[in-house]
Parts: sequence; C-alpha cells; structure tokens
Amino acid sequence: MNTTSDRLVISSRVSIPFSEIELSPIRASGPGGQNVNKVSTAIHLRFDIRASSLPEFYKERLLASRDSRITADGVIVIKAQQSRSQERNREAALQRLAELVRRAARASRKRIATKPTRASREKRLDEKKRRGRDKALRGKVIE
Repeated sequence: MNTTSDRLVISSRVSIPFSEIELSPIRASGPGGQNVNKVSTAIHLRFDIRASSLPEFYKERLLASRDSRITADGVIVIKAQQSRSQERNREAALQRLAELVRRAARASRKRIATKPTRASREKRLDEKKRRGRDKALRGKVIE
C-alpha cells in the first residue's frame, strides 16, 4: 500500500495526511460466530473533501462525481469489513480511498458520435418493410 509514516500517497505529487482521515473501529456485521460480538474488526473511514488539503482540482472532481460513498456534505464514507483482522481492514479502507481519489483525477475520454453505416441503414429499412408485410398479412381475409 502507498503510505509513508504520516501520509497516504495518492500520486507522486499528491498525498493526504492521516490527520485528515478519521478511522474508527466498529463491529462487523454478518456471520463470524462469537468473535463478531466481542471484537471491533471492521473499520469506518471518514474523509471530509472540503476541509482537506487536496488540490482544488481533486476536490471539484470528487464533489462532482456521482459516487454513493460521498455524502451530500462532501464526506467520503468507506466501511471495510472483509477481513477478520482490524489492520487488514484499515489498509483496505485506505486503499479504497486512494483509488477513489485517483479515479477522480483521471479525465474520461470524450465520446465521439458515429453515424450508422449505409449497409446497416439499408438492413434496418428492409427489416421494417418485411415486418410491415408480415403484419399486413394478419388482417381479415376478404372473400
């Protein structure tokens, strides 16, 4: 995982101080026997985008993204509970946060509109004519 002693590394130029990331242990839901009732192994990560030291570009892109993990207040909420180890869940949550920020930085390609080919247009029209003829034959028979 990309971390230094006090920062979560996003890219060569961008990193997030751990002081801006709130990690709290919680009890994991789901199966797990008696251990799940005693030990708080799941991790609840909260990261306030607006109050962070991220560059404005990242903040704008994150706030504009339609990710369900970002609240209306601009807080990223990630819950990690796959592992039975609190440390592995902590690493997984931090990794997901880093990936979310990295994905926001990538510019998606502009879609180029294409025209249907001549053959596909002709095929569509032939099909429409054939369907019309088939339906016309379904009418009442006049004697």
